[in-house]
Amino acid sequence: ISSLLNVLLNALLMGFGTTAMNVLGVYFKLQSFIFMPVFGLSNGMVPIVGYNYGARNRKRVYECIRVCLILAASIMLVGMLLFMLMPELLMAMFDSSEDGSLIAAGKTALRTISVCFLPAAVGITLSTVFQAVGKGMYSLIMSLCRQLVVLLPAAWLLSRISVEAVWWAFPIAEVASLAICLFLFARCDKKLLRKLEEHHA
Repeated sequence: ISSLLNVLLNALLMGFGTTAMNVLGVYFKLQSFIFMPVFGLSNGMVPIVGYNYGARNRKRVYECIRVCLILAASIMLVGMLLFMLMPELLMAMFDSSEDGSLIAAGKTALRTISVCFLPAAVGITLSTVFQAVGKGMYSLIMSLCRQLVVLLPAAWLLSRISVEAVWWAFPIAEVASLAICLFLFARCDKKLLRKLEEHHA
């Protein structure tokens, strides 16, 4: 999904020139340093939630979700602050142009896209819960919404306005996906998690 998103977004940004495409490439490189720890946290969360779900221990399932949400949100908050407060410094590591065009275009992109980091922390964490309790389809729906179903149409529509507007597709996709995620989690919680304590000795 990520590779397809990259290809299609680059095709969309091609109309705005190579600078816009380079900004996207730099963003994906930078954001990996923020998202990788969260994905690592999520991977570690799957067996813990899964084992306790199997043991029908609702208290420990909820505790794991709570701790992971706090840690993921903390990591993303640090990333958002870095992107908000020092985008020029981050972009400068990749800008070899004499006119600094990449920095000028990139600082707007980084500040705009970083708005989505906190919703993404919640979405990624809760999406992991779906995998742990056997609701892999819910997790797939989340991934598709975050990276394709919402993001790409939003980016296409916003590209009609300006290249700066395109970057808002990321926060829009994350907020929309978070709404879907909260609905699915409420459904999962009602049908699966709340019933665990009834059977836990």
